[in-house]
Amino acid sequence: MPTAQAAPAVTPIEQRGYAHPEVLVSTDWVAKHLDDPKVRLVESNEDILLYDTGHIPGAVKIDWTTDLNDPLVRDYVDQKRLQALLRSKGINDDTTIVFYGDKNNWWATYALWVLQLFGVTNVKILDGGRLRWVDEGRKLSTETPSYPPGNITIRERDDRRIRAFRDDVLEHLKTKGQLVDVRSPEEYRGEKTHMAEYPQEGCLRGGHIPGAKSIPWGKAVDPETHTFKSAAELRKLYEQENGLRKDQDTIAYCRIGERSSHTWFALTYLLGHDKVRNYDGSWTEWGNAVRLPVEKP
Repeated sequence: MPTAQAAPAVTPIEQRGYAHPEVLVSTDWVAKHLDDPKVRLVESNEDILLYDTGHIPGAVKIDWTTDLNDPLVRDYVDQKRLQALLRSKGINDDTTIVFYGDKNNWWATYALWVLQLFGVTNVKILDGGRLRWVDEGRKLSTETPSYPPGNITIRERDDRRIRAFRDDVLEHLKTKGQLVDVRSPEEYRGEKTHMAEYPQEGCLRGGHIPGAKSIPWGKAVDPETHTFKSAAELRKLYEQENGLRKDQDTIAYCRIGERSSHTWFALTYLLGHDKVRNYDGSWTEWGNAVRLPVEKP
């Protein structure tokens, strides 16, 4: 296993100029809080079997397919089910929830975004995710922890502030609002309907929503350290190179909403854009819907 010294060094989070640095924690911070009863580490991965091969000691698992999504309707679970889920993980009202996962935290930011719909705000992201922890040679455990039931109380889900639906996007197009397609360039151009290494399925048409800017989600992350780039680098990417303005409404989308939640997180918390919504219907809805406009270069 690699030593901690083998991993590329990173600039401390508090020195990167973020609007809200408190939403990110480092691997050092997590290592110091492994036994903190008021911190709950939660692993959320695309690969739902990865947790069982080894996870940060004490971390629990949230499965995005079965835990967060309704089994019948394409929507999220209701307040009752999410509250029961969080309580079953030993989460209390005063617990700090720290999400991390594979794919440079795709599903960690997705889970954080879903919890925000229910007003759960005491949530953070482990910067660099699972890969950073492993690259530093830190300990993994195959033991599944068990905690006494928690007492967290959450409110009813409120989709209005940070979630966009198809009709919201159509209205957004009428006002020429800021629209960000965070998928791969090949998906944006309509050459593929999913990333290259995935089955090409899920929608009938390729392309992008008219007027959307192509800003792949991964550009926000340093590929060597898996951590978020500095605020200066992110401002250059989103604001200077692509003209996004903080004072205007922005909608981000991808294929099913997970990659765009990563961009939503970067814009909202790292750059301080406070009018960003995630269109989780994304291309699997738009590319299959009758009479919705599609654009190709």
